[in-house]
Amino acid sequence: MSGVIVDCAIYKGGHRTPGPADFSDALAEARRDGDAFLWIGLHEPTPEEFSLVSGEFGLHPLAVEDALTAHQRPKLEVYDDSLFLVLKPCTYDDATSSVSTEELMVFVGDSFVVTVRHGEGQALAEVRRRLEEAPKVLAHGPCAVLYAVGDATVDHYIDVAAELQVDLDQLEEEVFAPDGADAKNTASRVYGFKRQVLEFRRATQPLVEPMRRLAEAGVPYVSPRSRPFFRDVSDHLARVTEQVEGLDRLLTDILGAHLTQVGVRQNDDMRKISAWAAIAAVPTLIAGVYGMNFDHMPELHTRYGYPVVLVGMLMVCAVLYRFFRKRDWL
Repeated sequence: MSGVIVDCAIYKGGHRTPGPADFSDALAEARRDGDAFLWIGLHEPTPEEFSLVSGEFGLHPLAVEDALTAHQRPKLEVYDDSLFLVLKPCTYDDATSSVSTEELMVFVGDSFVVTVRHGEGQALAEVRRRLEEAPKVLAHGPCAVLYAVGDATVDHYIDVAAELQVDLDQLEEEVFAPDGADAKNTASRVYGFKRQVLEFRRATQPLVEPMRRLAEAGVPYVSPRSRPFFRDVSDHLARVTEQVEGLDRLLTDILGAHLTQVGVRQNDDMRKISAWAAIAAVPTLIAGVYGMNFDHMPELHTRYGYPVVLVGMLMVCAVLYRFFRKRDWL
């Protein structure tokens, strides 16, 4: 269990206090005090390892199954003895311009908080450190940890949304550049971008309802003094979801505009091909008529017939070329 337990500490009055090394004894001590709670952080525990924790803390079997299986949507579940929140923190990779997600589960109960993290993204050490530097917030109890984890997750959402906006602006400039973009790659890039936005949307959109519930009355283990903090997180999350919706709409518009540009270019190409084919059809027709090898054809034995026909072909072609140029077909 030592490799799975990232950190385990008792907090009393907003301050970290020394306690027993065994989490069972630490939980008993926190409950005896009445004004303290235990925060234990786990990283990708096995079923056998997590069964020790879940049995000691009395976690609901369905929540335990979700915490072990991962691949869950963000949600909030209220059980008899605990509160269970699923989050999907996101990170942005500059090298690949992609969004990656991990999963974070938070159990809140009587004098305890258990966090279970899946993935290799940002750990909770920074969240714990920031909370320990804010004893007034930490004094709210286990719900303070719930708030801090949710706030950090939404803050990362804001950063990811800003990075995606920068990428979208660059893509938009390339698509609408005067010299145009590579038609074969633009559509695939837009679809790839939409997949990244969709992945980001799957993390942010389902979290709106749980955060709204935490900001309202009636959720156990969330004190009335803590609701304004959750309202703040909910407001930030609402702005992120609006930005994600805007990104998705802009991507759809960019894709539609790109396909329109491709259609216009194809029409221009077809007009040019048609114009050149019409010009080439005149000498082809004349040459085809006089190449039929009949003995009795008018002007067949005229001395100057050959140069006259050539000059006539050139004149007709020049007239057609000038006509198509005025119509912007060439």
